Formats: sequence, C-alpha cells, structure tokens
Amino acid sequence: MKSASVPPPRSALLALQRATHATLQLIATELVDLDLNPSEINALANLADGRGRTVSQLGAAVGTKPTTLTSVLDRLERRGHITRTTRAGDRRSVLIELTDSGRDTAAVITRTLADIERRALGALSPEAVAGFYAVLNALTEEGS
Repeated sequence: MKSASVPPPRSALLALQRATHATLQLIATELVDLDLNPSEINALANLADGRGRTVSQLGAAVGTKPTTLTSVLDRLERRGHITRTTRAGDRRSVLIELTDSGRDTAAVITRTLADIERRALGALSPEAVAGFYAVLNALTEEGS
C-alpha cells in the first residue's frame, strides 16, 4: 500500500478517508476472485468466528443499519454463503449463520485481511498500533 510521497493532510479524517479508499482497493484486488463487494466481504469477515448473529448484532458489528444490511444478506443468501432462521422463542428475531460455503469464503477473507494488515502494520511498534486503535475507537464513538 505504499505510494509516492504525499504530504500529510491537515485533517486526520481526510487521512483516514484516503487510507480507507486505498485499503478497500487493495482488498478488492486481492479478493477479486470471490466476486464480492466490500459490504459482503465485511459481513462475511464479521461472521467468520462461526457465531450466529441477529441482523441487529451483525449491523452493529459491520457499522451499518439493519435495513441497509438486508440487501447484503439477500445477496449472500442467494449465493449460498449464509442462512437466515428465526430464533427459538422469538419469531421476530432472525439469526444469520454461515453455510459451509460461507465458512470457506470467510476463511479466505480472514486470511487475506490478516496478510494485508501484517504487511501494512508489521513495521510499526505495538504502541503505534495501539494508538491507531485508540484513534479508531474515538472516531467510532463520536459517530455513534
């Protein structure tokens, strides 16, 4: 993800936006064979631990509203990567779980993301990485 020397922006938010675009482009390039969009990749990556989640829980994990997530889940279900079932005792609550295909795809995504992260952050000190996470958490809390 190294590029020509670019002067730092005057805004941490603009720098984050530039890094986000570069990262999404890299992820798309490395996972092109999966034929998934960034929202689908994000959803599968967040389900990769094998725990089922409600639409609300998954929406919170991926950072989107459940209504926005519905079309992503529709596509993933059509492709055979997830199932949606009603929860025992609460027919209004839908549980999202990975299928075998979804688990395989999520594993590829997880390995690829870990490799990208290792390459991008590997030369940084643990303190620098911790500071990065502190900034992300502060921005996430501000947006909540």
